Amino acid sequence: MNPLSVLRDSLYFFRRHLASIVQLCLPLVVLEALLTQLVYRQLGDQASPAYGMLISLLLYPLYSAALILYLDTRTSGQEISKRNLFARAVQLWPPLALLIMISTLLIMAGLALFVFPGIWIMINLVFAEYLLVLRGMPLMLAMRESARMTTGHFMRILVCVFVSLAPAWLVDGLLIMAFPQPEPGVQLLMDSLSGLLQLFSSVVLFRIFMLLEADAGA
Repeated sequence: MNPLSVLRDSLYFFRRHLASIVQLCLPLVVLEALLTQLVYRQLGDQASPAYGMLISLLLYPLYSAALILYLDTRTSGQEISKRNLFARAVQLWPPLALLIMISTLLIMAGLALFVFPGIWIMINLVFAEYLLVLRGMPLMLAMRESARMTTGHFMRILVCVFVSLAPAWLVDGLLIMAFPQPEPGVQLLMDSLSGLLQLFSSVVLFRIFMLLEADAGA
């Protein structure tokens, strides 16, 4: 698995299917950003970050599952309507939301222990969502299988994850410099753009997931 090839192929796919990905995910990304903004405007700057996490936990599993299903269907040459993708995503919401919540808590606990344990946990769990959504694995089995799949590939996966997120971080930084105190509408656009750009990492991880599964089955 060559990180450069993975990133190149993923970027090609992301650009080619950007319009469909935007139609599929952007409405929920915008809704997530809007609800987060409204909650913090009501509660003030001292509001706990937990409120934002709860909003993300409500909406992220829906558009994440829909995107994973879309990636799988397009890769296999299938055409499935967005309505059917979301119908399946809704069915998957309970176990996927629980998986994301547990993964987030484990990563946060790891980050509190000198950062690296959190990064190690994050990389070990990167395929758990794909295994749950695409292979129907129970939560704990998906987490264990994800850790098994990443064995021997830690650094390459880490490089791919950070490089795939770099554009979103860069755009975030530039926008914050350009709009240090943005109006609510501008803030909504900034948060929505950031959320959309971060979806590229899902495409990259899906590509790695498929390559490692193919290697394991060879």
